[in-house]
Amino acid sequence: MHQRPIGTATRGTTNPNRLRRMDRWIAATHGPALRRSDSPVAVDLGYGSAPWTAVELLTRLRAAEPRTAVVGIEIDPERVAAAKPYEREGLTFLRGGFEIPLAGRPDLIRAANVLRQYGEEEVETVWQRLCARLAPGGLLVEGTCDEIGRRHVWVALGPEGPRTVTFATRLGSLERPSDLAERLPKALIHRNVPGEPVHAFLRDLDRAWAAASPYASLGARQRWITAVRAVSADWPLTDDVRRWRQGELTVRWSALRPGPHR
Repeated sequence: MHQRPIGTATRGTTNPNRLRRMDRWIAATHGPALRRSDSPVAVDLGYGSAPWTAVELLTRLRAAEPRTAVVGIEIDPERVAAAKPYEREGLTFLRGGFEIPLAGRPDLIRAANVLRQYGEEEVETVWQRLCARLAPGGLLVEGTCDEIGRRHVWVALGPEGPRTVTFATRLGSLERPSDLAERLPKALIHRNVPGEPVHAFLRDLDRAWAAASPYASLGARQRWITAVRAVSADWPLTDDVRRWRQGELTVRWSALRPGPHR
């Protein structure tokens, strides 16, 4: 018997190129795992009212591993029907939800702007459900971005749970790093208050950004690299200047993990 999809429909907002920063990071960091897979499959969960993000994910992941297939999954049957004409070799669309209705286990699940409408207390259950569907060595990427993809924050999780948090932005539009707080994923957005690790991290990053203001004359990228290098002395960053140059930084989840509910 077919399992009823688990979850509720998102608002469906989508724009071409909205998830480019997340896709670029996935291709760079998870590409080796896709290449090791016998039959790499990626899921675009909750792609929205139009299939652009799934189409783009296929293009970007195939640049890293040409054998990759992408499955777009939506809980709204009308959205699935609207996406069907875009199917082609390596790209399919299915109705489903957090149960991930695939016969096998995917190597990647991307859930962008999906958990915004859920309660913070629901996030861990969803994470566990999705991670349980991953293939060995698989990756779940769950996060939030603005409507045109200038600011984006996501959590990367393996089958064992959360690993890292990545902040990504178009540097030319950034006034201060804490502007990214409005795009924190559901697990963190209500924890940006004094006494919580994510608040301390963004505070330190803002201070480093202010201290790096003399580098602004060399461009926003040099100012960002200088600020990120400064916070790396006190926070466990997992990337290096090659990613920082892209307007990114990635920090271990353990450093930003929320404290107990108050």
